[in-house]
Amino acid sequence: MSKTFIRTVVLTLMLFSFLKSYSQRDDFTNAADYGFSPEATGIENVKSLQAALDQGGNVIVSKPGTYKVAGTSYIGSNTSIEFAKGVILQKVDEEGAFSHVLLNKGALTRTWDEHISVKGLHVSVNGVVKRYNEVFGLRGQLAFFYVKDLRIEGFRCYDIEGVQFSIHVCTFEDLLIDDTILVGDKDGIHLGRGNRFRISNATFQTLDDALALNAHDYANSNPEVGWIENGVIENCNDLSLGGQPIVGYFCRILAGGWVDWKEGLELQNADAVVSNGRIYRVDGLGDNGKPIKGTWTTKTRPTHEEGTVVLDGIKWVMMQDDVQYTAGVRNVVYRDIFLEKPRSSFSIHFDNSSWSRSYYPGADIPQQEQLLFDNVKVLHDGDLPFIKVNTPVDVFTITNCSLRNSGILFHGKKGYVPDYGKTFVNFYGNTLNKQGEMNFLENRVPGKEIILKTVNNIEISDDFKAVIDKGEGKFKIDSDLTGLK
Repeated sequence: MSKTFIRTVVLTLMLFSFLKSYSQRDDFTNAADYGFSPEATGIENVKSLQAALDQGGNVIVSKPGTYKVAGTSYIGSNTSIEFAKGVILQKVDEEGAFSHVLLNKGALTRTWDEHISVKGLHVSVNGVVKRYNEVFGLRGQLAFFYVKDLRIEGFRCYDIEGVQFSIHVCTFEDLLIDDTILVGDKDGIHLGRGNRFRISNATFQTLDDALALNAHDYANSNPEVGWIENGVIENCNDLSLGGQPIVGYFCRILAGGWVDWKEGLELQNADAVVSNGRIYRVDGLGDNGKPIKGTWTTKTRPTHEEGTVVLDGIKWVMMQDDVQYTAGVRNVVYRDIFLEKPRSSFSIHFDNSSWSRSYYPGADIPQQEQLLFDNVKVLHDGDLPFIKVNTPVDVFTITNCSLRNSGILFHGKKGYVPDYGKTFVNFYGNTLNKQGEMNFLENRVPGKEIILKTVNNIEISDDFKAVIDKGEGKFKIDSDLTGLK
């Protein structure tokens, strides 16, 4: 027997031993080992999935099938869960309606969870919805609150119901959402305050907002308020939802401002105040889930540390102990966006209704900042605005975009915000597909100052003409567009 043969046999046995050892490594948890099964009840599956998640590390669901879930499962720090192709988590009402399929553990105590990954999750809402339960204002089927380094990849939901969002993340740092398809009657991705994020490769077919960057919000639609900043939203499609009314936006960009509590303030549903080192909100919804119209006069200072307390007939919710007085969106890039649904595409926004007035008269005025719209393609012939603006914003840039009938609208509400400030609009390298006159820009805010610069744009039609309605505003225009030169 040659030495070469013996050496080959020894090396083969060593390799076999290594591969066998590697294949038996206990470096993941299979949820099936804890009883998670397509054959189990929803109650049993929630207990089984929770037992698997409590192991931390890498959790897998490997067997294709529809898994009933009758409640929320909680994921903690340093945990990833991956669902195989063909796995669907279907909400079922076996012991009452519930909100979230998956929620991070720290959301319940407002403590940070870190290093969480959710991959391949497909949720079937199945008509089982509850606006919120565990955390006031947190409404996602997939929900996270107080989270750092979160990755959501390959998420699917084709039956979003009207009182819940699909993905809802608030109070975050370093968020990645990639490869999503979201269809239904409410928001696709709904963000509250946070820093550093990327949303990419998403397809939306939603009645309400595809994306909501809601730094301020309805009182029952985000658990905290504050700035959303430093993000990229890229390669997204906004599809029409046949037979539905045209509401919402591709992206809502929502700001707000509020004041210190003082005796005698007139308050309405969702108003916020700062008191005793915390922010409190008025929960003014009736038993029917709709806002109670009218106002209340506050006489007693809210000071409770958590939960809800009724004072002077006002239901006060303690929102957060991180005091700030303004909220908005800044330093966000939108690129490679394809808009099929004929609605207003982007709204740089204040709310002002019985649901919420996001700016309280006399508060500091938030200025939203540095928004870039790059290679956005309008694929419909609707004439609702491409960008609506009713908050102060320092500058926004539109470049490499393809527009049809929709332009830019600055609007406001008389007496609501005393100064909408100065806005620079950069418009360059775009393609204008409109035949004849285009309502390129309209201003409805008295005294609003707009500095418009357009350069290197392409007009497809020989009879194209850009029209500006200056209203009572102040304008400086440097333009290459026919009608503005």
